[in-house]
Amino acid sequence: MTEPGLLNNTYTWIKDFLLEQGYSAIMANQINLGVNLVLTIMMVIILDRILRKLIITSFRKFSNTTTTSFDDFLAESNFPKYTAHIIPFILFERLIPYIFQDFPGWRDFFMNVTDIYLVILLVWIVRSVIKSTKEYLKTKPYFKDKPLDSYSQIVIIFLWAFGGLVIFSTLTDQDIFQFLATLGAASAIIILMFRDTILGFVASIQVSVNDMVRIGDWITLDKFGADGDVIEINLTTVKVQNFDNTITTIPTYSLISDSFRNWRGMTESGGRRIKRTLYLKSGSVKFLSESDIEKLKAIQLIAPYLDKRQSDINRFNRDRNIDKSIPINGRNQTNLGVFRKYCDQYLQNHPAINKDLLMMTRILPPTTEGIPLEIYAFSSDKVWQNYERIQADILEHLFASISFFDLELHEKPTGSDINRLKI
Repeated sequence: MTEPGLLNNTYTWIKDFLLEQGYSAIMANQINLGVNLVLTIMMVIILDRILRKLIITSFRKFSNTTTTSFDDFLAESNFPKYTAHIIPFILFERLIPYIFQDFPGWRDFFMNVTDIYLVILLVWIVRSVIKSTKEYLKTKPYFKDKPLDSYSQIVIIFLWAFGGLVIFSTLTDQDIFQFLATLGAASAIIILMFRDTILGFVASIQVSVNDMVRIGDWITLDKFGADGDVIEINLTTVKVQNFDNTITTIPTYSLISDSFRNWRGMTESGGRRIKRTLYLKSGSVKFLSESDIEKLKAIQLIAPYLDKRQSDINRFNRDRNIDKSIPINGRNQTNLGVFRKYCDQYLQNHPAINKDLLMMTRILPPTTEGIPLEIYAFSSDKVWQNYERIQADILEHLFASISFFDLELHEKPTGSDINRLKI
């Protein structure tokens, strides 16, 4: 006897027995269906549990013997569990024609339901492989700063879209390409419904291809109050951990549509910029006399400069018979100019300043706040805490040095200053 004949007899013996006992054909068919369906489902459930336990246990033992962590991520993503469901449901699908041989309507319905579940199961299996691959690649140094979440989400979306098309084709017996043609006519509605997803999808591709943002980058986006490190990039959002440990969630397409600052260039360069301004009182700027210059020569950093500079100035004035009874005649040194040179020399000799990058002290256009003297340099250490200490060390020294050049910082009067004037 052939296998189909054996299965057919197995699933009809209850019906044949009931007919022999005098039951009506309708009653016999219904009882036969109920008993066969219950027994088959119980058999499938038992087989599914046995296979699941066997496959999961075997997979765990296998992963413990390997050196790679990829199989560990597969186990965490339920890959063995999903795989164990395949055989029982394929068996159930093969038995459906025999269970519902007297009920063609129910047979077609259960065939479609089983096909749909198998498609979903296969999508789950592939999705678990994709997620495991993503987590595995995150452990690799080369992929640590790549937006793997966006990549995996894009692939999973296409996977579910393909699975949905297969399910639709199964339910309607319609060709997939005909469905896609119909879908094109409703594209405007689809775009409206999935606007954020589509924008995020396009933005994720642009961000990845143009290498605009990576995991770990320090970015600043004032519109959303984001100022910190990127900790996650997925299809629709970018998560930024601010320096106060709060989390800001930004739509991915905002990185394309809005302006933001990425500090990666600074962190990959040779230094972090120091740009601070000292506001000096304009009335404290003066020409230096011979006695002033001799006094300032006690400052070792600028002593050689003062000697050479004053020698050049004296030669210039002597050759042109300049009347130096009035300081404004001819060439002269000023306390501000000497202090500016002192700032340059101090930066040049500071061990924490990168000498290969731009370094200067410059005077900006005067304002009502005084004469701005800008310190511009780059610290070799780019770590935030160390950078702030270096910057503070430089500014504190310069603040304390100003008085040695008979200069004064400009600052607005306080209440105590006004009270002293009244007295």
